[in-house]
Formats: sequence, structure tokens, C-alpha cells
Amino acid sequence: MVEKQIQIERAQNLWASFARNVELIARASQLTAAPQFDFDRIGGLPVAKDEILTYACAATNPEVYSNWGTFPPSGLLLIGLPSTGKSLLAQALATQTSTSFLRVDVPRLALDVLHSGGKVGEIVQQWSQTLEEMPRLTVFFDELEFSQAHDLGGPRTDLPVGPIMDFLLELIDRTIASEGHLVVGSTGFPDTLRHAFARPGRLERIVEVTPTYPDDIIAALTIHAADAEARAGHPLFEKVDWERVVGQAKEGSAGDWVRLLHGVLRHKARLEASGDPPVPITTADLDGEVGRFSQALRRIRITGGGNYV
Repeated sequence: MVEKQIQIERAQNLWASFARNVELIARASQLTAAPQFDFDRIGGLPVAKDEILTYACAATNPEVYSNWGTFPPSGLLLIGLPSTGKSLLAQALATQTSTSFLRVDVPRLALDVLHSGGKVGEIVQQWSQTLEEMPRLTVFFDELEFSQAHDLGGPRTDLPVGPIMDFLLELIDRTIASEGHLVVGSTGFPDTLRHAFARPGRLERIVEVTPTYPDDIIAALTIHAADAEARAGHPLFEKVDWERVVGQAKEGSAGDWVRLLHGVLRHKARLEASGDPPVPITTADLDGEVGRFSQALRRIRITGGGNYV
């Protein structure tokens, strides 16, 4: 336990020093020195979880690969629609392997590179030197198809894709070359992702992250419902027919459904604040929110924008 705490503090200190010197990457990155997010916190996705656990052997049991005449993949590429669990799987990998978790917001980084006008070669060199000193990391490059990202109002055809691609590929290559680190990338737009990211020696193992209806959605909802009750300290739900609720709308991501659940919880909180006596959430309450959810998604498709809240 003492050794682990030393490694955690070392990771924090080294990253803080790097962040002070390379603000461009620091603004687009977040280090969690001691992640605590287990696979059982993710609803469903058994195939994707199995792939991630297999990759975890690269850090926990690397000799097993040689016993089977093979070698660990250089990196993973998680593909799936936004809010399907890609970031959660990467966090769970870090927890499973007792590595610090470094998330790189690629669209934000792409914009900062575009606007900085700095010498990216020097930045890459500092990145590489810091990784060589850091305790083991799981480095997560989130949304590699940066020009399509919703956070940038995508698609963005005005971005100089070539120079940004060169910079990102160099960061990924340097990270893979640094011994002991696990490297994961993700995209919600696999159809337009440049093949260079997934070539052998980079993010060569492609993992599809697609929840199965209704089972994976129900699993996610029951986890988050239990979390809400744990935070509240008392029961919040009557016996809910989750299969009926989810079966009404085979659309939206797992993240959308979790936000739907919180929409119902917030409505109940407002009613209580208005003086109504607290009444547990029923299937009918959730049915009503599903109707609003479906209507919002239809309007977003028509207008090409907006958010379900």
C-alpha cells in the first residue's frame, strides 16, 4: 500500500510539472492518479469487457502471451456511438491494471494546436520525456475523429486535418513506445476515421462498443437507479417494469437513457420542493419521460442540433 501511494504521488507530481510547461496538452487532458471504477459499474457490454480484460493482461500477466506464441496488442481502438460506454471501459481498464488514467480530449487538443501556432515538435518531445518518467498509465485518446466531433460543432471541414493528424499520430506512437503504458483510443465516427490510427503497431485491436437492446440498457438503468437510492439513503422506486420502459423506444445511447432516468428524478425533486408529498417513481413516470425523450430525438434529427436534457 505504501509503494502504491508513492506511485500515485509521483504520477501527480510529474504530471503537474508537465502541465505547467506544456499548457496546450494540459488544457485538453485530465489525470486521475488512482482511478476507482470497476467493470461491474458498466451495464452490459460483455464482449467489449472481455476484449478490455484481455488487453489488461499486457500489464498484469504479460508472460501469458508468450506461452501462446503471440504478443499483446500495441493498443485498442474503441468504436461506437457517443455515450455508449467507451470512456467508462477505458477507466475500468485503468482500475483493473492499477494504472493512473490519463484522458486526452482530442477535439479540444486539435483546436488548441490549431490556435497555438507553437512548435509541436518540442511539445511531442516533452510529452515523450514525461511518459518515460511516469509510473504506468492508461492513456485514453478520446474521439480521434476530431473533425466530426459534436463538441466542435462537427463536421468541421475548415480544420487543417493533415498537420493535426501528424501531431496526433506522433503522440500515439511515442506513448506506445514508452514501456509499460496502455494505450486506448476511441471514436464515435468509425466510418470516417483515418485508417492510419488503426494500422498494425498503433491502435491495432478494434473493439466495438454497442449496447444490446434491451438487456444492456436495462442493466445500465438498474445500476444508476441503485446508485441514486444509495445517494438518497432510502428507496426511490416502486417495482419498475424496465423491459416495458426500454421497449418503447429502441433509440438513443445508454448515456441518453441514464439522462432520461435523472430527468425523472429531478422532476420528483422539483415536486417535493413545491410542497408535494414524496411519491416513489413508477413505471408510468418513466413512460412519460420516454415520450418526451423520443420527441426530443425526432426534433434533433429534423433541426440538426439541440440536446435532450
